[in-house]
Amino acid sequence: MNAATGLTTVLFVPGSRPERTPKALASSADVVCVDLEDSVPPAQKAQARTAALAAIATGDRRLALRINGVATRAGLEDLLALADAKALPELLFVPMVNSAAEIGIVVAVLGERAPGIVPLIETVKGLHAAREIASAPGVVAMMFGGGDFAAELGVELAWEPLLAARSAIVLACAEAGIPAIDVPYIVLDETAGLLAETRAAKALGFCAKAAIHPAQLEAIDSVLRATAAEIAEAEEAAKVFAEAAGAAVRFKGRMLEAPIMRRYQRILAMRSKSDA
Repeated sequence: MNAATGLTTVLFVPGSRPERTPKALASSADVVCVDLEDSVPPAQKAQARTAALAAIATGDRRLALRINGVATRAGLEDLLALADAKALPELLFVPMVNSAAEIGIVVAVLGERAPGIVPLIETVKGLHAAREIASAPGVVAMMFGGGDFAAELGVELAWEPLLAARSAIVLACAEAGIPAIDVPYIVLDETAGLLAETRAAKALGFCAKAAIHPAQLEAIDSVLRATAAEIAEAEEAAKVFAEAAGAAVRFKGRMLEAPIMRRYQRILAMRSKSDA
């Protein structure tokens, strides 16, 4: 099981506000991602990097890191600092990825110590290369960066204008066999809208959704997290399927076969992540 298996929530915190990290870790987020990119002004990049690596060195496995893009000086400095760091996060979010070659740079610099890589698709060029990026060695999940994508298209960061891009990302992730993570819902204090977008993302095939405030986590989890009843049904299905030696078998009035079993396996992966 890679570090992205079974995730439903990723909470981003600004790297320039290290006092927020412990508060974020006290939340129910599966992963707390310290951001060194958009939320950090250029003059504070170095200080934020040092604080983020110090937090990761404490050993909390829920801490992840978003570096700057590898096509920027700040991103290369992030990579070199990670190469020299004593401890690395389990997940490394890489923004503005436009080609699989950028993933190769990360792996080349960090070598065998490279964490699971989560590229962010945030440009039309990146979307065109999404299949290759999702399948690149070291990639364990892929995230839709809707803010920059919407800005490039000149549209609102809303569901309908970005539906085609979301669909393409889900297809690329499905082909590579990795989870797809949806962009955060940026309207705070609007639970109804967050719930509606999360339900739509789940129906499309996203496994997780990012958050920018701890108050968003409960709503996301209520949609994406497997319920006790769903887990019990998945466990029962796995038992029936195993007893049938993998052959198609009747289960709760429906046909249970390998493609249907994959959905149950995803639910069981969530259970395993929760128990970890």
